[in-house]
Amino acid sequence: MKRSYHHGDLRQALIDGALEVLAEKGVDGFSLRETARRVGVSPAAYKHHFADTRALLTALAALAFTRLANLLEQACAAVDLERRDCLRAQAAAYLEFALTEPALFDLMWRTPLLDLSDPTLVAEKTRAFECLDRVVRGPDAPRVPPDDPAMAPAITCWSLVHGFARLVLDGTLGHDGEARTRAASRLLPLMLDLVTIPEDV
Repeated sequence: MKRSYHHGDLRQALIDGALEVLAEKGVDGFSLRETARRVGVSPAAYKHHFADTRALLTALAALAFTRLANLLEQACAAVDLERRDCLRAQAAAYLEFALTEPALFDLMWRTPLLDLSDPTLVAEKTRAFECLDRVVRGPDAPRVPPDDPAMAPAITCWSLVHGFARLVLDGTLGHDGEARTRAASRLLPLMLDLVTIPEDV
């Protein structure tokens, strides 16, 4: 359905429309032209904000990482949690995001479709990972490159939670909502307890 937009907010209208198309058709069925059609603009108009599909998908991925980072921060902000409990809360938030926004979650990791040099994407992706890293290694741990051995606990936790989310999304652990909820509540905390984080040593 076409919509009208006010002068000056076409970029946001395109993003909103793109989110709808992505949710309905998935990453592989996404179309910039369909997005423009729904918003009610011509291809020439949207090119003022997004040169091509890659640029628009990159903006959506950056938005997804922003939302994920916010959720990870909020997971530990409500109460004074021990780091291990905070890690469990973040894992639950990560999984909930993946299940609530499956197409957007899928897009975040489809790197061939994205401009990985985009400053906003880089910044928000880094912020999301640092939310986890601060919990695993501690808020005062020095920043090091991702391939530094000191990052092993954080990378392990991320890999575990991300892989678990993928298994749940793919239906490997059950197709209905009840089975997904049961798997998340029973298995994920137990799996995280198998990971040694610095405070345990």
